[in-house]
Amino acid sequence: MNVRFEKRRLQGNVIAPPSKSVAHRLLLAAALAEGKSRIENVALSADIVATISCIRALGARVICDTAIQTPQRVEVYGTGGDLTVNGDFFCNESGSTLRFLLPLALCALSRRSDSGGQNKTEAVFCGAPRLIERGVGVYEEIFSDAVFAKEITGGGAKITVSGGIRPAKYAVRGDVSSQFITGLLYALPLLDGNSEIKILPPFESASYISLTLSVLQQAGILIENTSENTYFIRGNQRFKGGDFYVEGDWSNAAFLYALNVLGGNVTVRGVNEKSAQGDKVCLRLLNELSANKAQADLSDCPDLAPALFAVAAAKHGAYFTGTRRLKLKESDRAERMKEELEKFGARVSVNENSVEISAAPLVPPSVPLSSHGDHRIAMALSLLCLITGGELEGAEAVNKSYPCFFNDLLSLGARITLQNAL
Repeated sequence: MNVRFEKRRLQGNVIAPPSKSVAHRLLLAAALAEGKSRIENVALSADIVATISCIRALGARVICDTAIQTPQRVEVYGTGGDLTVNGDFFCNESGSTLRFLLPLALCALSRRSDSGGQNKTEAVFCGAPRLIERGVGVYEEIFSDAVFAKEITGGGAKITVSGGIRPAKYAVRGDVSSQFITGLLYALPLLDGNSEIKILPPFESASYISLTLSVLQQAGILIENTSENTYFIRGNQRFKGGDFYVEGDWSNAAFLYALNVLGGNVTVRGVNEKSAQGDKVCLRLLNELSANKAQADLSDCPDLAPALFAVAAAKHGAYFTGTRRLKLKESDRAERMKEELEKFGARVSVNENSVEISAAPLVPPSVPLSSHGDHRIAMALSLLCLITGGELEGAEAVNKSYPCFFNDLLSLGARITLQNAL
């Protein structure tokens, strides 16, 4: 899908989309609990639909309308921790889905093996080639009882895993995706013995672990922080179901707040200023970028990078550190943003763990922009197109996390034309 933008300053009121990060975690907790749980305000983005598909493969029953992307109630009839592997796990492009679910699938395989079951000795995780390329290296390192096989061919991409997971002391690098740690925090309470996770420094994206612990606490799971970056997980715990609500998403609200820094007058509703989401730091960082050439460390909020890069290019420039892990996202975000920002006349330097954007007048891009299949790049470039005009190719990438993004821009007065809409 291509989108053409006219120059336009936006104004009005908009409700932030529901948090994808919170929804993933609540859906998993409900799937592991016994009985019925109700989760309100779930936006069925492509990533959330992937997680719903995968918890069904674990044995949970889910009632919702996956054809409707607007927020709705999702009902989950959980497994009570009695997990099975009922089919392949279709993760699409969702790293959270793959990394959260894989240890749970190993739990299911372990129980089959311990009980002498004859069915399903392996679990197959299917996804987009980019997702499978990003891989599950941390799990390959720490699960000594499991065997992994990655396959990327013209016919598809998948990771096949067999073996199991045992209570143990796990040492996990803190400079890789926090999604691996979250996956462990969901699986280890189900095991028959106690476990420990020690996160090796530097511990980046710590705010996402705080968010995980907050949701686990709501579900009745006790995780004890015994010392700095070390967590004790008691085994044989049981998840509790209930009624839950998905708060607004600070990661995507950042794009809406950025409209104000770029000359708009937009009121964003539906976010919780006391949220455990680390990306609420976007308000402070946007204010700093609007005032002067700022310096910001993104190691704990890498998902904000595309929005902040766009604002820096439009304002005073900036120097960003902690950008190493942007290579491991849906695209190599630092390099791809450099490529696209230069079409606006921006000057960008990408280094191993830093990005510098120098102030330069923006110009209308003379060629179409590309999302590179990355939802956050699509939204970041849209911000600049509202200033200069322009055309964005691959705009459907927003469906991964914020399917109503362009509708929300239209409601705020944007003049955009959607072409070849899916």
